[in-house]
Amino acid sequence: SSPRVIVQILITGAQIFGKALYEAGKQAVKNAKHSPHGGIASDITGVRNATSTSVTDKLTRDHRMTLDEAHLILNVKRGEAMEQILKSYKHLFKANSPRPAPDPVAGSPRGGKQPTAPEYSHYLQSKVVRARERIEAEVELTQQ
Repeated sequence: SSPRVIVQILITGAQIFGKALYEAGKQAVKNAKHSPHGGIASDITGVRNATSTSVTDKLTRDHRMTLDEAHLILNVKRGEAMEQILKSYKHLFKANSPRPAPDPVAGSPRGGKQPTAPEYSHYLQSKVVRARERIEAEVELTQQ
């Protein structure tokens, strides 16, 4: 009764797969309804919640970034000197900049080792620039 065993295995497998799919769907719905508190998620919602007419909310909307998120990106604390903020900015900007192409080795038949893929992130570099601009805008606001 080999066909009967094969059919039972297929039915059992389909039931297990169906239950797993059902549980995964339930977890996906649960995850979609849950909004985490703290961390970066609260900063992202901070941009959406910047709806008042205050100057700080206007800066948040204009730069699409809260002041807290800008400090997190540049890895600086609130109230830190602008020199330290710029030092951190320059380091992060340089770390995410494209590297210069290596010179081919002379005398090699293939012109040297083939260059590897770029090891930089334009996205991260733009976030670093926007973080610096957001902090500078806040500093200008407090100096007025």
